Amino acid sequence: MSVILKAENISKQYRLGLVGTGTISHDLNRWWAGIRGKEDPYLKVGSVNDRSAKADSDYVWALQDINFEVQRGEVLGIIGKNGAGKSTLLKILSRVTIPTTGEIKTKGRIASLLEVGTGFHPELTGRENIYLNGAILGMSKAEIRSKEDEIIAFSGCERYVDTPVKRYSSGMRVRLAFAVAAFLEPDILVIDEVLAVGDAEFQKKAIGKMQDISQGDGRTVLFVSHNMAAVKSLCTRAIVLEHGKTVFEGTAEESVSFYLKGKSKGSNRRVFGDDLCQQDFTIKEVRIKNTDRGYDDVITEAEPIRLETRLEIISNNPERFHLTYHLYNEMGENMFAFTHWRDGIKLKTGINNLICEIPSYFLQSGQYFLTLLIIENNKKAVFIENDILCFTVVDAEREIGSYMGKEPGYIRPKFKWVHTNDN
Repeated sequence: MSVILKAENISKQYRLGLVGTGTISHDLNRWWAGIRGKEDPYLKVGSVNDRSAKADSDYVWALQDINFEVQRGEVLGIIGKNGAGKSTLLKILSRVTIPTTGEIKTKGRIASLLEVGTGFHPELTGRENIYLNGAILGMSKAEIRSKEDEIIAFSGCERYVDTPVKRYSSGMRVRLAFAVAAFLEPDILVIDEVLAVGDAEFQKKAIGKMQDISQGDGRTVLFVSHNMAAVKSLCTRAIVLEHGKTVFEGTAEESVSFYLKGKSKGSNRRVFGDDLCQQDFTIKEVRIKNTDRGYDDVITEAEPIRLETRLEIISNNPERFHLTYHLYNEMGENMFAFTHWRDGIKLKTGINNLICEIPSYFLQSGQYFLTLLIIENNKKAVFIENDILCFTVVDAEREIGSYMGKEPGYIRPKFKWVHTNDN
């Protein structure tokens, strides 16, 4: 395969609150530096792109030193938190904006779907916008006409195709926009989180179409999404952005795992000081271990998982409290909740040591996160600590008949089977 897109040292700087440098003297300094072939003096300043931190400079780096290559026919995922720089990177790749430093090298046409109805004229009909977008991509009228029926059928907007786009719902706009971008055969298709607007049926169709584009037609897709399941099923490779910088690059599976683990504040063991101290209770320690090898954040399916919680109850009425854990998988889906209260165990004033064992061959391989809640009087949560622990379950090295590997579904329960020869 050949390289179809290459990003070299891409950086993008913005001045907060203003357009340009904001002063004539700053603009003159930049101009004079450019005339002499010198570096822009204002590229030497600027704070990291952290939206949660207080600004210490008038300049911010939305992206810094991004480098990657994309092969023809590859589907590259770009993931990260809100504000990590994903959309800025795609705008640079789509030539909506230019980088402050660095260079983008591409071969072929790029079609971009950066937000709902990108490139659509609201006063034109859906059909007219199909031709407008095709012309922007450099296609002839005959080429567009040959794809027109397919585009309209895929979008599901046949009834409204001769109605001005301004009267479309956001879902209809994104359906038509995706259909236009996908069927007009760009060499590189750039998609930024627009599938979240569509319904479940359309998302399934869109992901299937993107797979056809990359695998069948050999075209390239750049895909930004917060849907980790879609990233893992669609992408061959992914990069993780954080504060405008690349922090990880690898397979889709590895990148999603890195991103999700980075979101967690926990590990397999957490020891607390006074930071989880409440008026009536104090969380001392929460830890995961397997019963054979001690503390380890990687556990095989064949090993029972032991969850230990140590807390101190200060209240004289300790029975009004109980602990509940919620287990989440790597897609952020709530698998189940469990609590000591259902087994009739009640908390006491003073130190309480609670142990819960998850049996072997219960959880599928994957990454898991635990959220701790303390419930008062079986009604409301008076304390919540999200992602207090994280751990990984891996496939046991075993064989059942001729089958090896991960089974479908969320859990892997081991039920009791009985075999008889009775007629």
